[in-house]
Amino acid sequence: MISNTTDSAVTVLGLGPMGRALAGALLDAGLPTTVWNRTAGKDRELTERGAAGAPSPEAAVAASGLTLICVVDYGAVDAVLRRDAVADALKGRAVVNLTADTPDRARDTAAWAAEHGIGYLDGAIMTPATTIGTPGAAFIHSGPEELYRRHEPVLESLGGTHTYLGAEIGRAAAYDLALLDIFWTTMAGYAHALAVARAEGIGARQLAPFAAGISAFLPSIFERFAQDVDDKTFSGEINPITSAASSIAHIVHASEAHGIDAGVMRVVQDLARRVIEQGHGADGFMRITELLNAR
Repeated sequence: MISNTTDSAVTVLGLGPMGRALAGALLDAGLPTTVWNRTAGKDRELTERGAAGAPSPEAAVAASGLTLICVVDYGAVDAVLRRDAVADALKGRAVVNLTADTPDRARDTAAWAAEHGIGYLDGAIMTPATTIGTPGAAFIHSGPEELYRRHEPVLESLGGTHTYLGAEIGRAAAYDLALLDIFWTTMAGYAHALAVARAEGIGARQLAPFAAGISAFLPSIFERFAQDVDDKTFSGEINPITSAASSIAHIVHASEAHGIDAGVMRVVQDLARRVIEQGHGADGFMRITELLNAR
């Protein structure tokens, strides 16, 4: 438990599902918590639990030494923070931005904060709102280490694990984007697989246990392929990209025979084809990263 002092007071801007979860965890930890949201009324449950509802963002940030903001994107962040009254109220205070967006926008916001004398940390929440305040939550952070260490005890009251990734302010957003890339391309692949299976008379729940079986060995594949990419070995001894291209062609053919859009798989097929045409047909699938990073 963190002592109930002025230094431990926290403001939360943005009360969507994640923002409400963040504020709730801070209240559960006994921290003085001020909340604000553009849409009135979303703070009712939190104020009933002891949070202070602020009438404006400038009043909200003035109430605490540390402000957490979690909104839909950095456009929304700018609309809240980049007002003269808010910037003036934030001077000499710190902001932890837990909004998802791009590394470049994190760098731009950090530059704006520095110009206005505002301490700035960027971060990302890697788990759903339901995990906040529990051991299952996961956060990543980047920015000035001294600022991170100063506010680390308060951040840890949000539960779970907190990983500091370094001083480069865009690092947390870069990790977040890369990991979301894995997630959403995987979800797209799963949706496509279920469509193909259904077209062949296989129910989604029938396929699901077999899909779980594939996911079980993905961690070891991720580790091996990561080594391939870092070492630029791209071994195709177990499964050359020519073999992968063949199985991808089967998926494309079967999908389109059922009238199912195979656009995503056609993109992968084209990448594999280009690698093979460059003379790397005996290499492994991760040779595609060299093609993608060609610039």
